[in-house]
Amino acid sequence: MTPARNFYGLRHGATDWNRKGLFQGRTDNPLNEDGLRQAYEAADVLRGVGISRIVASPLLRAARTAEIIAEAISVPLDIDDRIIELDFGSFEGLPVRDLMIKHRVTSATGLVSILPADGESWYAMAGRSLACVSAWLERHPGDELLFVCHDAVMQAMANVLCGSYFKNSHGTPFRYVCGAGQWQIEHVAAADGFSALPPAS
Repeated sequence: MTPARNFYGLRHGATDWNRKGLFQGRTDNPLNEDGLRQAYEAADVLRGVGISRIVASPLLRAARTAEIIAEAISVPLDIDDRIIELDFGSFEGLPVRDLMIKHRVTSATGLVSILPADGESWYAMAGRSLACVSAWLERHPGDELLFVCHDAVMQAMANVLCGSYFKNSHGTPFRYVCGAGQWQIEHVAAADGFSALPPAS
C-alpha cells in the first residue's frame, strides 16, 4: 500500500547492541547514553517543523525515543506494533559485519538477500510498515506524522517507494516526500531545512 502523502521517519537512538554492531530485531534493548542524547538532539531538530502526532514501535528503544520527542514538542504519541523491527530469526544477536564477510555481501541489497528463512520476510515487513503509515495518514488527514521506528523498517519503505536504500543514522529525522508521482528521501537538517539524499551504494 502506497502512502497518500508525505510523512516523517526517525530511527530510534542507539543501544549497546548497535554500538557492538549486532543484529537487533525483537530483542528489547533500552537506549544507552548515546541513544538518549540522540533522542534529545532529534527533538531539537524537529522543533518548528510542524510535527503534530508521533507513532512509534512498541520496542523500548523506539518508544523511549518517541516519548522524549513527544514531550519536547508537546504532541500526542501512539504505539503501533506494525512498525516493530524485523524479526532476524537465527541472525539475532550476531555481528552484522561478520555475516556480511562470511556471505561475501557488501551492500544493503546483499544483506537483505542473506537474511535467514527462520526470520520474518523482508517483503512482509515492508508491507505491514507501509500499511501502518497509510492507515495513520488516512486517519489523521490534517496532521504531520512522525514514525519513530527502526532501520530495517525505514529502509524497506524507502526501497519500495524510491527503489533504493539510504544512509540512516540513529536519531536523524528524514522526510519521505512524493512529488510528481516520484518518492524521495530528504534529510531534515534543522527546522524547515531539508536536503535530498542520494541513494546508498
